Amino acid sequence: MTIELLIILILSISFFFLVFYHLFFFLKITFHRNSIIKDISDISSFNNKNVGLSIIICAKNELENLKKNLPNIIDQKQLSIVLNNSHFNLKSEIIVVNDQSTDDSLSYLQTLEKQHDCLKIVNIDHSINHSEGKKFALTLGIKTAKYDNLLMTDADCSPKSQNWSNIICKALLSNNNDFDVILGYSPYKKQKGILNKLIRFDTFVVAQNYLSYALRNLTYMGVGRNLAYKKKIFFDNKGFASHIHIPSGDDDLFIQEVASDKNIKFGVEFSKDTHMVSEVTSSWKDWIYQKRRHVSTSSFYKIKFKILLMIYPLSQTFFLLSLIFAFLLKLNLILVYTILFLKLLISYTVNYKAMRALDVSDLYLFHPFYELLHLFIQANFVILSVFHKTKKWSR
Repeated sequence: MTIELLIILILSISFFFLVFYHLFFFLKITFHRNSIIKDISDISSFNNKNVGLSIIICAKNELENLKKNLPNIIDQKQLSIVLNNSHFNLKSEIIVVNDQSTDDSLSYLQTLEKQHDCLKIVNIDHSINHSEGKKFALTLGIKTAKYDNLLMTDADCSPKSQNWSNIICKALLSNNNDFDVILGYSPYKKQKGILNKLIRFDTFVVAQNYLSYALRNLTYMGVGRNLAYKKKIFFDNKGFASHIHIPSGDDDLFIQEVASDKNIKFGVEFSKDTHMVSEVTSSWKDWIYQKRRHVSTSSFYKIKFKILLMIYPLSQTFFLLSLIFAFLLKLNLILVYTILFLKLLISYTVNYKAMRALDVSDLYLFHPFYELLHLFIQANFVILSVFHKTKKWSR
């Protein structure tokens, strides 16, 4: 086989895989219709005293974020459902777990708790020795929760609308869906600068993967900034026991575990009203730390998900390299230009609605450029994780 034929073959095979991922996975987001909850008919379930919603936030030295974002969560609209064509209000609570903060978080939270009956504070004393990460704090929050329906978010997140908790809760309660877990979406706030664009594009790529995979019944992760599930699922899974030694993974590793139970039904919600907008870092160092930590956690994923998540970036890499060599050697340029045109056409078509729905439409026009830059950066993260392992993830 000549080198020219080998390059064309690699180009064609990588193009095939890119098209497959776009049409089999990513297109699911384009045609997905978020749940519209019309009615709940099971009166016995509604009469259960534990029917309601517990929103859980773990916070460590997050005073400024709590001041900025917690009032927006407290001000969520009253939870209500339609039961046999009549409206009923549901109870809800907000649990904030203060995880050994050294700032004035506890004082602020205690003051706020006196003003709002729905707010409940759980304080972890400094004398308590627990593992890194927020799994211990989250476990305490879940054990404290009064209601069966749990909705998790972070202190640096603010709901895009007052209907956030209402929509997520209805999705968990509705008989016509019967979801046990709801995977939400949490974009980062739009700001100026290339770092902000890269972080937001990276968030889109991650969401495009886990949301489309879930829609194909290949659920492997959610994001703790916007994630809901039944309390029973947490305890049936023995919480985070199997990966308690890993600082992260309270969302992706946990969801991957419970997804192995075929009786658990996953729902996906990414309508604009359900977005939880996160504060974005302006520091390259902080973002690199965050991404390396995520890459280190992904090493604990199941083999099938490692393979599925690896094939696409490898196809991107081989497509790019073979394309460059094909142009340099001037190999069958009509074929090469045709493949490139089709690849861009499919990418622009499939990503149009997806990028609008996931709130990164401003990146749409130049998204192939961000895709290349993102591919290069991701490759560096992977190389760093292989040759320079961090033994302890802490701040």
